[in-house]
Amino acid sequence: MSDAINLLRELISIDSVNPSLVAGAAGEENLALAVAAHMRYSGLDVVIDDVAPGRQNVIGVLEGRSAGRSLMLCGHSDTVGVEGMDSPFDPIERDGRMFGRGSGDMKGGVAAMLAAARTLANEGWDKGRLLVAAVVDEEYMSIGAEALVKSWSADAAVITEPTGLKVAIGHKGFSWIEIVTEGRAAHGSRPAEGRDAIMGMGRVLQRLEELTRKLKARAPHPVLGQASLHASIINGGRELSTYPERCVLQLERRNVSGELPDVAICEVEEILDSLRHDDREFVASARLMFDRAPYETPAEHDLPRRLETAVKHLGHDTCREGMTYWTDAAILGQAGIPTVVFGPGGEGFHAREEFVFIDHVEACRDALILTARDFCGN
Repeated sequence: MSDAINLLRELISIDSVNPSLVAGAAGEENLALAVAAHMRYSGLDVVIDDVAPGRQNVIGVLEGRSAGRSLMLCGHSDTVGVEGMDSPFDPIERDGRMFGRGSGDMKGGVAAMLAAARTLANEGWDKGRLLVAAVVDEEYMSIGAEALVKSWSADAAVITEPTGLKVAIGHKGFSWIEIVTEGRAAHGSRPAEGRDAIMGMGRVLQRLEELTRKLKARAPHPVLGQASLHASIINGGRELSTYPERCVLQLERRNVSGELPDVAICEVEEILDSLRHDDREFVASARLMFDRAPYETPAEHDLPRRLETAVKHLGHDTCREGMTYWTDAAILGQAGIPTVVFGPGGEGFHAREEFVFIDHVEACRDALILTARDFCGN
């Protein structure tokens, strides 16, 4: 078993469920300690940054013997919850796959970048600067990546999220919006006194469905594809014999480059304004809960080409594409670090059965080694 796969087994066995997602969860502290120990054993200079109580970023630095460009390898140390999983922290190898919570998202990528750094350190790092960062909280609000870019920078970065060895040069953003329709509570036998907030939300949902059809009809973004939205959570009403006085809908819109930063809330406000115009008794409000911008790697940057060359040199197929999911690449990119997303493949991320392809982890390690040498040495 290779060093990368042994390390992957160790990382999977450590519970690092994000405590912001699951109350009372272990968090990233024990994983941070293991990552820091591995970095020190590899000969990297290690910095541990307390982002929040019990939640540490770990940054390893490998300085070359001469000046050159700097490259950051970055991955997140947290995972989603494990409800419904039989043995989430027991790494199981079967049919060329490694199973366990976080195996694909994204301890496979973290193991690959740590193993790559160890190889580079052992062979003698000649030119430039290599930074390896394991950050907290990507699965919730990315406080780890936000803390990282306040103190650290590089000429470019690779986020080792699972891409199936494809070179991702962008990803969508998202907006979370809450809509509240207001009614008037009354006994179900007295319709003249009541106003149905759920019926009101039904009209909102109808307009949102019309908006979804319009988004699907637009020409897709050449890298990121089409914008989209879906209704995620809805609550309303108290009992069968009472007109509901309030209904709350939370929705998510996936955004692409070229759209206005506030496009999602503006679309919702336009819908509510139109419904108010049609019915003076219609009462509703909307607020933006949280959002993250989409990201594209600068078109002229050389990192995607160098990474593609490395993957193909190893005998693997690859291509450039955009990812549907959001990553910390947007935070690094907004801080002035051109970033690509590249990592092993797998399935079942956030699901009850999660795995990563073992050969992809090793190929990711080897591609990162070749790319780091090539990028920092030129």
